[in-house]
Amino acid sequence: MSAIISRYAKGIIAGLVAALLLTGVPALAAPQGADQQGGNARAETMEEIGGYLAEMTADELAATLKLLRVRKLIGAVYVDGTANLDLLSGAVKGAVGAVGDPYSEYMDARTLKEFLIDTKGVFGGVGLVLGIKDKRITVIAPIEGTPADRAGIASGDWIIEINGQPAKDMTLDEAVSKIRGKEGTEVILTVGRAGQEPADYTIVRDTIEIKTVSGRMLESDIGYIRLSFFNETTGESFAAKLRELEGQGMRAAILDLRNNPGGLLEESVKVAGQFVPKGPVVSVVTKDGNRRTSYAQPGGPRYPLVVLINGGSASASEIVAGAVQDTGAGTIVGTRSFGKGSVQSLVPLGDGTAVKLTIARYHTPKDRVLNGVGIEPDILVVQPPDARDTGSDAQLAKAVEVLKEKL
Repeated sequence: MSAIISRYAKGIIAGLVAALLLTGVPALAAPQGADQQGGNARAETMEEIGGYLAEMTADELAATLKLLRVRKLIGAVYVDGTANLDLLSGAVKGAVGAVGDPYSEYMDARTLKEFLIDTKGVFGGVGLVLGIKDKRITVIAPIEGTPADRAGIASGDWIIEINGQPAKDMTLDEAVSKIRGKEGTEVILTVGRAGQEPADYTIVRDTIEIKTVSGRMLESDIGYIRLSFFNETTGESFAAKLRELEGQGMRAAILDLRNNPGGLLEESVKVAGQFVPKGPVVSVVTKDGNRRTSYAQPGGPRYPLVVLINGGSASASEIVAGAVQDTGAGTIVGTRSFGKGSVQSLVPLGDGTAVKLTIARYHTPKDRVLNGVGIEPDILVVQPPDARDTGSDAQLAKAVEVLKEKL
């Protein structure tokens, strides 16, 4: 317990120091009449604080007392002065950061507003989906046809700087907020790539529209369907594309989830349900062991299936690939997926801010944990380095070969 409290206390102090460095404004003055108007609210707040204090251990109380002492010390002697509210906001940020989870963070009002920008698939930016890997802000995947994709930024690259500002100490959503912006404006990204020197990309932002489903018929009555994202219409659109290709004589299918960063869990269950047998697709398991399982309905393999994945396949994509692999409904071809198998919940704090916390993990039908592990393909196929330039696709070619053997 002492180690956990120590880490909590260090997080608080780190947050205070960060806030101190970022602000130099004078202390905020209370509006006239605030005490009279807020008397009842203040009493209720003090009662709530008293309840929290009563639940704390001696070590936790000591850590909280340290926070208050540091707040008073900074206000009394720090040379430039600072606002108490900024200090306390920094402390909250540091406390959430102390849990050590890259997907859990405190969001101030501006960051929260950016985070809530449209889950319907339209926003201003460059078209990058980012995650955290090896403690770096990493490109899960560029969205097809977007400025970042056309510029050549690839899955597995990592962001070093954004407009000259180091990204090392940014949270994921801070980085996203800085990269997004008005259509027609520029952002300069310094990008790292394994085996190469860092490179600067000057990218003009555009309106990003995510079209999730596309497909066509290939040779030998093999249907090919590409999913770029899972939004609220993906399941319905996917079922419609399947019907279209079936009407053209499809006898085997390739589901391409490469560079698909995920999206809505419910939609991934609908997609998986088109192929896997009736039964569990994914379970969401919380801290206390509570398990919520989503099932395939109606379920059942229709024809031979290959699912393509790579390091840009994450979250909902891994749910589909994991269900197909565990149930034997198809063959997984490509390279290991990203390994983002956690569930976040946004908890509003009542003042225009919020805390985003990881509250659960995804488990496959065979109870495999995806987070930090990913899906290992049944058949490993690495794309050649010049695949983008030459237009060759060794993974797709392998998928066609596998299905021809099954027909």
